[in-house]
Amino acid sequence: MRLYRHLLILAAWLALVVVGLGAWVRLSDAGLGCPDWPGCYGHLLGVPEHAADSTKAWKEMTHRYAAASLGLVILGICQLAWRQRPRISPLLPTALTGIVFFQALLGMWTVTLLLKPLVVSAHLLGGMTTLALLVWLNLRQRSGPAGPTASPGLRAGGLLGLALLVMQIALGGWVSSNYAALACTDFPTCQGRWLPDMDFAEAFTVHRELGQTAAGSLLSTSALTAIHWGHRLGALLILLTVGSLGLALLRRPGWRAWGRLLLALLALQIGLGIANVLLALPLPLAIAHNVGAALLLSATLALNFRLWDGVQAMRRRSGKLITAER
Repeated sequence: MRLYRHLLILAAWLALVVVGLGAWVRLSDAGLGCPDWPGCYGHLLGVPEHAADSTKAWKEMTHRYAAASLGLVILGICQLAWRQRPRISPLLPTALTGIVFFQALLGMWTVTLLLKPLVVSAHLLGGMTTLALLVWLNLRQRSGPAGPTASPGLRAGGLLGLALLVMQIALGGWVSSNYAALACTDFPTCQGRWLPDMDFAEAFTVHRELGQTAAGSLLSTSALTAIHWGHRLGALLILLTVGSLGLALLRRPGWRAWGRLLLALLALQIGLGIANVLLALPLPLAIAHNVGAALLLSATLALNFRLWDGVQAMRRRSGKLITAER
């Protein structure tokens, strides 16, 4: 059990590193640094001297090595879970292993399909899903008494905030995979207007190649603007929803620390988003924005676990009382 818990902690931190490295590769335009997969120019270890751009190739291989390491740790977690059943349910670790294998396929398709936006976005979401499941598994291993029971309103707010965050991360991935982050270079307006020219039909057509419409023509500026503007609209919804949840937590004893954490991460993420627009997407800030999204997702997921933990504890106690009466 101790080894299982330690591997879960290691895997969660490693997953966060892999998310950051994935953003580093994508934002530095190194996604095709190696034209083949899983090796680089036919080499599984290292980058050969004849690589077209060795710097980009090393970035890509660093990400692959980290992802492979994470996969091996998750395989170990799954094996331990099956050995320790029924003390540990192996269902979630097994599902996580399946996601990791699918992530490997997406990584391959990212290269072979030449950064197709749908595949790149799915790869990002797969990484976030892996991190979220690892966070959830870690939370299930914690010990200690349940805290105060949350009100139905707080629980509903937590679920809504989590759902909107998942949507916003998907929109952020679509912005990144379509290179639409600089479609608007001013804030709070876009191209000097509150409602610039936008083509949402082409912007959110998912089955197409990078930089092209479904018909094969060049993707228009108005489509890229729609992608960027959609992400801004999602950020506004997150600010209102998660911000309101954080303020509500601050007003309730036993939940204030969660409110402070949520509001701090939200303010950091919104600030990073604005700074990326005004400063023309500097690489460190762009990577920090991706990592910030992962941290905010993890914190909101942990909050939801905590919000519902009291309810589950009450149900367990009620079940024990009913059994005792019988």
